[in-house]
Amino acid sequence: MDPLVVGIVAMVALLVGLLIGVPVAAALALCGLGGMYFGVGETFMLGQLRTLPFSVVSNYGFAVLPLFILMGSLASFSGVANQLFRAADAWLRGFKGGMYYAVIYGSSMFSAVSGSTVANSVLFMRLAFPDMVKAGYSRSLSIGIICATGALDAMIPPSITMVIYAIVTEQSVGQLLIAGIVPGLLSAVIYAIGIYVMIRWNPSLAPPVVSALPLREKLAAIAGIWPIMVLVVVIFGGIYAGIFAPTAAGAVGAAGALILALILARGNPRGWLWPSMTDAASISCIIFLILIGGLLFSRMILVTGVVDVVADRLVAMSTSPLVFLGIVTILLVILGMFIDTTSMMLVTLPFLFPASQKLGIDGIWFGIIIVKLVEIGVLTPPVGLNLFAVMSVVDKDTTWSHLIRGVVPFILLEVIVLGLLIAYPELSLWLPRKMLQ
Repeated sequence: MDPLVVGIVAMVALLVGLLIGVPVAAALALCGLGGMYFGVGETFMLGQLRTLPFSVVSNYGFAVLPLFILMGSLASFSGVANQLFRAADAWLRGFKGGMYYAVIYGSSMFSAVSGSTVANSVLFMRLAFPDMVKAGYSRSLSIGIICATGALDAMIPPSITMVIYAIVTEQSVGQLLIAGIVPGLLSAVIYAIGIYVMIRWNPSLAPPVVSALPLREKLAAIAGIWPIMVLVVVIFGGIYAGIFAPTAAGAVGAAGALILALILARGNPRGWLWPSMTDAASISCIIFLILIGGLLFSRMILVTGVVDVVADRLVAMSTSPLVFLGIVTILLVILGMFIDTTSMMLVTLPFLFPASQKLGIDGIWFGIIIVKLVEIGVLTPPVGLNLFAVMSVVDKDTTWSHLIRGVVPFILLEVIVLGLLIAYPELSLWLPRKMLQ
């Protein structure tokens, strides 16, 4: 059978499997192995099955993934999110809509010690949403801002999404993580501007301004988060300055998060240490299984010739890199409505990345664009992961209509940020290039 035909059939089978609910890792691995068996031969398939899984789990550079996951898990159990939100609220409550801004900046700062959009959204739903509703904030806009700022975890390092992109495309993990800093901060600023405009347009979205706290209480709130800020500066300052590699930074971050948890968490460590360890281990295993399946699938479409055909077609359709990025945006936004973002990346990157390289697009910049589209994907119904995450912890008075109405303005704001990142590549590349000087 023609290997190209086999590869195309395997791709169609994969999409069907994902749509009907076959587990992602199983669908990727089975379609990849089946395509190699029928398209190239049993010997090649068995060789890949013997070597590729081991090469993934034994690669020292990939240890950064479970270490960042452990860091985020420990941070979740330590009460870091609570400290950050309370500090931001203490300084911003004197402004109209102050709790909206507190969520933006508290969630953004928590992203610097976490790596999961879902974990971020769920934590701030439990932490901030009840207080916001009780204070008279719009239920829809409150749930929308929590859901949207949780998505910033995909951009603000340490980012699991960026590590996955780096593994699949063989780009520098360190440069990708540093490249996400400015776009992540830009997104937070655009969110804040959007909130300001919405409140000016409709003042009923936020309650009347309450009296600001005394300076002494504000300074006390700031004093409570200094260990977190030190940890963030050490991790990313070390990567930026070349003091240690991303994997070592992950180890430093996990150790620092453990120390923070011992300082901040209340009660016996047995109540949070074992759950955080098992949580990190289970998430890491799931992600590595998906990565192994995705790399088997990628290897299949490469050897069957599908990558070359699709990449050449994409290049032929694209009269310029800008047109290509437009095609990528439309494709990933549509796919993000129906399949989870990890599957979306593993299915599309084997085609999109080679095409981007043929067009001379910088691999780091392209990674930032992909991650921004992943952020949009976790917010778009009907299969946005953050949507399901926040709805799993809301009260009985909150409905899907509240969530959809609240998240739509932030999807539009994300599109604005995406446009800025495409129009001005230096927003993504300035810091990584400074690393190399």
